[in-house]
Amino acid sequence: MSGTHGDLKHGSVKKVFLKYFFPSLLGMMLMSINILIDGVFVGNGVGAEALAGVNLAMPVFSLIFSISLWIGIGGGTLYSIYSGEEKMAKARSVFSLGVASALVPLLIIGVFGYLNVEAIANVLGANSDTLFHTVEYLTVLFLFGWLMALQQLLSIFVRNDGSPTLSMVALGVTAIVNIGLNYYMIFILKLGVFGAALATVLASVGGLLVLMLHFLKKHSNLRQLSFQWSWKMLGGIFSIGFPSFLAEAGTLVFVVGYNLAIVGLHGTEGVAAFSVVNYLHGFMFLSFFGIEAALQPMISYYHGAKKSDRIKETVKIGEKTSFILGCSLLLIGLFAAPLLVSLFGLESNEVRKLAVDGIRLFFIGYLFLGFNFVYMTYFQSIMKIRPSITIILLRSFVFILLLLWLLPKFMGIAGVWLALPLAEMIVAILLVSFSRKHVLGQKQVVRHT
Repeated sequence: MSGTHGDLKHGSVKKVFLKYFFPSLLGMMLMSINILIDGVFVGNGVGAEALAGVNLAMPVFSLIFSISLWIGIGGGTLYSIYSGEEKMAKARSVFSLGVASALVPLLIIGVFGYLNVEAIANVLGANSDTLFHTVEYLTVLFLFGWLMALQQLLSIFVRNDGSPTLSMVALGVTAIVNIGLNYYMIFILKLGVFGAALATVLASVGGLLVLMLHFLKKHSNLRQLSFQWSWKMLGGIFSIGFPSFLAEAGTLVFVVGYNLAIVGLHGTEGVAAFSVVNYLHGFMFLSFFGIEAALQPMISYYHGAKKSDRIKETVKIGEKTSFILGCSLLLIGLFAAPLLVSLFGLESNEVRKLAVDGIRLFFIGYLFLGFNFVYMTYFQSIMKIRPSITIILLRSFVFILLLLWLLPKFMGIAGVWLALPLAEMIVAILLVSFSRKHVLGQKQVVRHT
């Protein structure tokens, strides 16, 4: 058993959480820098229309990322459960099967998307101002997006195999390479949006090379490859990971919904303002994935090892951490909004004002978002998929779409910005009312196979 797995079994829960959380948080924030850097360089080096065009392509980025999360979290959860049960051969088979099953849909999407790229750009809302930029970004995503997905997939398995720090280092290398390549592609080679997309993909290759070091470690369980085809195991990967796919697909719905709601009120300038808010949201949102990335291996391992008291302690620590993080991000939004907007080099005063006002309202949602993530992760990590899916459907589809339709009728643009915060708040209230007492009061976690 690896050192980290030994800590999971015998060490302090708080100590283990911190050992996973800080590398996971830093790694996710470094990953989100990739998204933010694209926006900063495109906004300053190409212009507001290019920034809006890239934002319109983000749903495809979310789709590719969601597939990697679907297979990665599903496979990683099974991997940690089998590790907790000390069934290492089965754990290795989960990894091999997960990688193989992820590449197939990614390649199909890539080919289909490349052959229909302009039609897809139009469906996503591109107009005469943004079509060229959206097509450029989408072309690179469809051709090479599978490399970004593979990096994320390997990062999840490496973290579940006891190397959260290496996962963080890989994401850090990706961010640094992305910054350098973005500058070179946009400002030196003058490749515009195409260069920004290409820089992001090439940076992912750098991260992949770092992750491969894990397979050279003497105590790496993944070093010994094993492939046993099993429909049951494949079904487990897809069913357990489906909430993660659905959550990321909800991001796609969120972006499209916000773009459509705001373009009707403020046109291209409104979309440009939302692009700024969305880039910052991508950065902030992924910090909550740092909490999920820490909780999932712990809860899954404790579930396999039948350590219910450790699961409850882990959930409580997750709640406190998500609240502290949410408050911190809200304060940053309230006091640093003008500074954050200035990073994007926008020339229009109207766009800047829209973005500043949007950040201050939109960031209220971070008070509740992390809490909802903790319980979605808890249910998913113990293989109770239905309540996890229910949480995601309510927060990412039902409430947010309803509020995006309803609030602007009465509150205008403020209603658009407040749709997500109110959706997250309603779900958090429902969880406190119906789930929290049961989760933290249970005497034993029942495993469903």
